Amino acid sequence: MKEITFESALKDLEVIIKDLESGNIPLEEAITKYTDAMNLVKLCQEKLDKATEQVNKIIGENGELQDFKTDEGDTNG
Repeated sequence: MKEITFESALKDLEVIIKDLESGNIPLEEAITKYTDAMNLVKLCQEKLDKATEQVNKIIGENGELQDFKTDEGDTNG
């Protein structure tokens, strides 16, 4: 099974939201769509968390990944 991309999941989520907002679907279908939407939200959040983690890593001088740290001293001035 092919892994769904963030963009594809977001697009599917937008379609489901439009369907639910229309109010023109039967209750059982609405429940199914709501469940699908929540699964897509979870998937998107997991992908965002992973992307954030990757962005917050840098390659150190020794070629190993390390946490990204900034030198934010007291520079209020």
